[in-house]
Amino acid sequence: MKPKGILVSVGGAEDKGTDLEAGIISRNNLNFFEIGILKNIVNLVNDKDARIEVVTTASSIPDEVGDNYIDAFTKLGCSNVGHMKIRNREDAVLHEYIERVKKCDVLMFSGGNQLRLSSIFGGTQFLDVVRARYEEERFIIAGTSAGAMAMSNTMIYEGNATNAHLKGEVRITTGLAFLNGVIIDSHFNKRGRFPRLAQAVAANPGAIGIGLGEDTGVIVRNGEELEAIGSGAVIIIDGRNVGANNIADIEFGHPICVENLMVHIMCKGNTYNIKTRVFEEVAVKTV
Repeated sequence: MKPKGILVSVGGAEDKGTDLEAGIISRNNLNFFEIGILKNIVNLVNDKDARIEVVTTASSIPDEVGDNYIDAFTKLGCSNVGHMKIRNREDAVLHEYIERVKKCDVLMFSGGNQLRLSSIFGGTQFLDVVRARYEEERFIIAGTSAGAMAMSNTMIYEGNATNAHLKGEVRITTGLAFLNGVIIDSHFNKRGRFPRLAQAVAANPGAIGIGLGEDTGVIVRNGEELEAIGSGAVIIIDGRNVGANNIADIEFGHPICVENLMVHIMCKGNTYNIKTRVFEEVAVKTV
């Protein structure tokens, strides 16, 4: 059965005044939030009184990031916004947070360190409730940067872009698994992460790599239908038809080679189905 919920996976906003991973917040430029991804989220929920909960577990500066999101949603006309200050597994099992996640309409995971998300929420009732609501209700789960990367079942948690062509430099674990059969990478363009995602797909050719640029994301409906949103590019890496692939045979630290990776570049409005692997271009309007 296809999930009834909607995922909004965002590549980050490095160019737009907010770098959550570095802990640098600029409150003078909220264009990313106002004209970009958060407006898409607000439009999806279509109710200014909807309850939005922001989870800043991944961030090293949770209070600052939480305040930034609350301010941004408020500017978009949403006043019913909460901040879940979950910092460890002890917090994640608190009755208060489990009840809040049962009642909210939108759950937003901030950026930071995606390994914090998987290690803190993995195996908890909190995550069970989130998954059940996503499967059974029109529940919206959004995430930016680390929050986006953690959405997939296979998650990159470490890998320097400079050495990503070398075996072992890209480290993978299990994510929150809202979306199966994919691997998501964020800040894809500014941080040169194509080799990183390519190695992850080479090691898991059955999975589809989704590279999200800054101020860019995808809306995922029915657990398989991707729609590109934002001002940048979404890169799809499909390893289904991979031929030569040396990753299993070489030693750690040696360069990988992969034949016949299929790559798509999506812009706003383009769609891609991760089950059928069909890309569709948005119709170009002529004057």
